[in-house]
Amino acid sequence: MKITGVELRRVAMPLVAPFRTSFGTETARDVLLVRVVTPDAEGWGECVAMSEPLYSSEYVDGAAEVIRRFLLPRLPASVDAQSAGRAMEPVKGHRMAKAALETAVLDAQLRASGESFGRYLGASRDRVPCGVSVGIMDSIPRLLDAVEGYLSEGYVRIKLKIEPGWDIEPVRAVRERFGDDVLLQVDANAAYTLADARHLARLDAFDLLLIEQPLANDDFVQHAALARRLRTPVCLDESIESAEHAAAAIALGSCSIINIKPGRLGGYLEARRVHDLCRANGIAVWCGGMLETGLGRAANVALAALPGFTLPGDTSASRRYFATDLTEPFELSDGHLAVPTGPGLGVDPIPSILDEITTSKEWIPL
Repeated sequence: MKITGVELRRVAMPLVAPFRTSFGTETARDVLLVRVVTPDAEGWGECVAMSEPLYSSEYVDGAAEVIRRFLLPRLPASVDAQSAGRAMEPVKGHRMAKAALETAVLDAQLRASGESFGRYLGASRDRVPCGVSVGIMDSIPRLLDAVEGYLSEGYVRIKLKIEPGWDIEPVRAVRERFGDDVLLQVDANAAYTLADARHLARLDAFDLLLIEQPLANDDFVQHAALARRLRTPVCLDESIESAEHAAAAIALGSCSIINIKPGRLGGYLEARRVHDLCRANGIAVWCGGMLETGLGRAANVALAALPGFTLPGDTSASRRYFATDLTEPFELSDGHLAVPTGPGLGVDPIPSILDEITTSKEWIPL
């Protein structure tokens, strides 16, 4: 298909509550949306980069500049998602920017053909179980109240963000309050070193599903050493930026579980490749989240419906993060979200809401 132009749109999405991790606190999402326009259909992509380069080296202003200066000029005259990926490959890094553009191209492609994201990716279910990520709190009582609220809403898995000084006691408190039947895992966002191995081994007592990204994102070797010292399964997130990284981690024994985030991997096509690799090697996977709007959430839910996703992901309902989503909200039903079945993403921005939250937009003719 031929792209006639691309719109880069920034929107401001206040969070219903501050979300704190080991690397910082977010109170709002500054989201870059990419809209690809063709004669037959339009497609949307959401860039998951944060305002500052804290989760990874990418940030929103940089992603917009890379798309504008380096990625769009590389697209062939006639393009689909596969050829877009190949065209962008020579540009080093900038996977979140690439993912946003590839997703918009794929959405337009599938809307034109009448095929859904789920069907195209190979979804085997019509709904997916949902977990929720709980940020670092000011106190354990506040944490317990938050967890109780999410469990009452029906979430089937709880993930607790941890950091040095906020790890053993919060986890212990949640286990003691809610019992062993609650699926519970923790996420360190690379806050520890191998010197903390003995301390992290204390988490083994709480029968966790996994500990996510305990060590530095570029250290497969020390993750392998840590994995041998813990009973709790080690899951990698920030470390895995490609199928090649996943293969290396598996070969080294750095993890037994991988969190698949399409933005971190450069798009949904690479995410599917990581899924296929892990499934072939007996590695469990689940779909992580980056506080996406309804556009990104729709694509993540479709991905999470693939057969290798055997653990609940961070595909929470819209109201977990936003009082008003920019699409029709995703609503939890019996702990699950339905996989959209319409063409492409299967959801559309609501024009009045989109206009209200837009902070800037730029049209780039091609």
